[in-house]
Amino acid sequence: MRARRSLFKMNTSPFTGKTAVVTGAGGTLCSAVAKELARQGARVALLGRTLASLEAVAAEIRAAGGAALPLACDVIDAAAVERARATVTRELGACHFLINGAGGNQPDAVTTLTEFSPTEVAAEKPAGQRGFFDLSLAKFDDVIRINTLGTVIPCQVFGREMAALGRGSILNFASMNSFRPLTRVPAYAMAKAGVVNFTQWLAGYLAPANIRVNGVAPGFFVNDRSRKILLTPDGGLSARGQNVMGHTPLKRFGEAHELLGAVCWLLDDAKAGFVTGQTIAVDGGFLASAGI
Repeated sequence: MRARRSLFKMNTSPFTGKTAVVTGAGGTLCSAVAKELARQGARVALLGRTLASLEAVAAEIRAAGGAALPLACDVIDAAAVERARATVTRELGACHFLINGAGGNQPDAVTTLTEFSPTEVAAEKPAGQRGFFDLSLAKFDDVIRINTLGTVIPCQVFGREMAALGRGSILNFASMNSFRPLTRVPAYAMAKAGVVNFTQWLAGYLAPANIRVNGVAPGFFVNDRSRKILLTPDGGLSARGQNVMGHTPLKRFGEAHELLGAVCWLLDDAKAGFVTGQTIAVDGGFLASAGI
């Protein structure tokens, strides 16, 4: 008697043999994303400003049997991004998945005050105090540019290639600031709110090209930048960390691997093929809690 044919096909990853481009790939969260996509069979291009950090991520991927191409690139330089695209296409193949994780903040665009104080407009101000009226407009502009144009330019450069091929998925990194303007970070909040709006706009625009565009909004994950803000030198919670914890029902910070399920689902054309223009919060309940 002949064995019956299985009703189930072998499971294969939707990323196998396809090219993924990850900007900000040297950071804690995006390096985890890059390594996971490589683990699932993608050829991963790692873009960022610091080649040494990208090469470290690439070395981990290659040691695990994956394919990675580190490329130093300033994502607000359109010509540099185009050069990176040409290299990626030549070395790995045309981009299928674009993950825009590059971004950041500037100390001089962050206030030390959480609300206006009359000392801010006094003739003499306390040493080290920085209110809204004291912010560096040049640094404010830097924050807006890296988070907004740093998303728009890769979408334009890699998206053109994806549109010509009639397929692809784009994922933009938003933030808790996209939905609630957190104290002290007006430039970052403004920029990240713009990322969500742009994600919605681009999703509608690129739908005829069969390209889906979504976003992920990480809650509070501890990385090199946030550690000194959220934690004390001995590993305890800072005052800001305590405030965050008071608004986080799960009562802990996120870990990088906990972002991967949402990222992979949104990128997957089979599992999320009818999902576009959405930004998914991975935040331990932060946005669901008023803290009282």
